[in-house]
Amino acid sequence: MQAVRRQAAASAKLAARRWGSTEINMCTAINHAMRDALKRNDKTVLYGEDVGFGGVFRCSVGLRDQFGKDRVFNTPVNEQGLIAFGVGLCVAGYDVIAEIQFADYIFPAFDQIVNEVAKYRYRTSSTWNCGGMVIRAPCSAVGHGSMYHSQSVEAFFSHCPGLTIVIPRGPYQAKGLLTAAVKERNPVLFFEPKILYRNSVGEVPDEEYSLPIGQADVVRSGTDITFIGWGTQVAKMLTAADELAGKDISIEVIDLQTIVPWDVETVTASVKKTGRCVITHEAPVTSGFGAELSASIQERCFLHLEAPISRVCGQDTHFPLAFEEFYLPSVPRLVEAGEKVMHF
Repeated sequence: MQAVRRQAAASAKLAARRWGSTEINMCTAINHAMRDALKRNDKTVLYGEDVGFGGVFRCSVGLRDQFGKDRVFNTPVNEQGLIAFGVGLCVAGYDVIAEIQFADYIFPAFDQIVNEVAKYRYRTSSTWNCGGMVIRAPCSAVGHGSMYHSQSVEAFFSHCPGLTIVIPRGPYQAKGLLTAAVKERNPVLFFEPKILYRNSVGEVPDEEYSLPIGQADVVRSGTDITFIGWGTQVAKMLTAADELAGKDISIEVIDLQTIVPWDVETVTASVKKTGRCVITHEAPVTSGFGAELSASIQERCFLHLEAPISRVCGQDTHFPLAFEEFYLPSVPRLVEAGEKVMHF
């Protein structure tokens, strides 16, 4: 996790010069973003399973005491119901921050999200909408979660028009992107890699700020290969880039940050420059979002490519418990892919 801390600190350096800042972890950064949202608009509500008690990961700790039980509250264990409740609140003019306790349990709410939340503006010709809804969910591997507490589900929702999908890599990004998500007038799925809640620590401005949705971040400049990923994979890409630098291979690392809409311009400009591309995510390789990226890059950069686009992803199997490291797209697998495309 040293790479996580290193890149989080670098990202916050410029902002820290402008405002006062505090070193916090990603869990606390998310808490501060929600606190600011609740403070900014008294028609913002925060709810979910155990949220009133602080949440299973403690992201909402203290907020019910500060803003009251009518604005920060628990819901029954009913994912479909809590999203349907949010639809009604949004139509009535409220901003909603709804928490699904684990992304693995978002599927009972799938119908509400893709058939109601995503479509409400379109079906009513903009008379009503669910643009004030943010659905937060802890996602991805944690080291011991097995199949029901480790999934990366972003690709399931990327096929549905009307949804914005955001995945932060650290505390600076989490606070800025969550603030932007609450202000966004389109419904947002905000997936939080839970292993980073306390492992990712960095300087975060004390003042409220937003980071642009739909804009990727070039975390490291390079000339030979473009690495593209998001969330937990950003730290792994940086570590792999360090190893490959020792072999005279220069890696450009891009954190996509927003899955939908993704930053086509930044990605294609980088791949046209390097001529090689490696895409990585924890979700299974087949029909993962990396497939969409690969196809789009191929269409736009074909004449610039020096090697086939490579994907380093989770395996096409259920998430394991005992053999998690064999399933995950690890640093050694990224290094191997980098060497392969470089010497194709």
